[in-house]
Amino acid sequence: MPFINLHTHQYTADPEILEVVNQYPWEFSAKIPQYSIGIHPWYIKEDRLSSDLQLIEEKLKDEKCLALGECGLDKRIEIPLSLQTEVFQQQIELVQQTTKPIILHCVAAYQELIAIKKEMDIQNPMIVHGFSKNEQVAKSLLDNGLYLSFGKYLLRNPDLEKVFKFVPENCFFLETDTIEEGIAQVYQKAATVKNLTVEQLQQQVIQNFEAVFKRNK
Repeated sequence: MPFINLHTHQYTADPEILEVVNQYPWEFSAKIPQYSIGIHPWYIKEDRLSSDLQLIEEKLKDEKCLALGECGLDKRIEIPLSLQTEVFQQQIELVQQTTKPIILHCVAAYQELIAIKKEMDIQNPMIVHGFSKNEQVAKSLLDNGLYLSFGKYLLRNPDLEKVFKFVPENCFFLETDTIEEGIAQVYQKAATVKNLTVEQLQQQVIQNFEAVFKRNK
């Protein structure tokens, strides 16, 4: 039974792991077998925006491209939120031509994210990666149909264990993002918090993945 790593920046080629490897348009590698692609708000460059969006549109048609992302909003950077929102919405318009999910980077902009979801009537599944906030924020996102992915902060922050316990079994994913620990360590921690075996947790995440990514076993 494979481990599913919802979001990672490092391709390991481990046959025991199904990895959704994050790719950026300006450094795309065709060697990666399964990936997501998007413009991270940190790396918006207006002079290459047109070509970045063009490549995203092209790759979203590729069956090896599993999702759009990571993309989203971040209020703690200098790039104006208005520009971030514009670029985010342009990417959403592209993915709305498909049923593929969206892997989200969101910092201090959860209400804006929910508002865009409603305004654009986004039906594609939306997953907030690297979730680290409290139960109230989690509930707000879950109530609006979003999924949450846990990794780094579940390993680092004991306060997040209560939030992870609160999240329904069919609404979460697990990831490594950029941490040194492997996905097996994240699953071990998550299984302990949820009071499940690692195998039970693997089965649950596989079910969630198949539901959201519309993939067969």
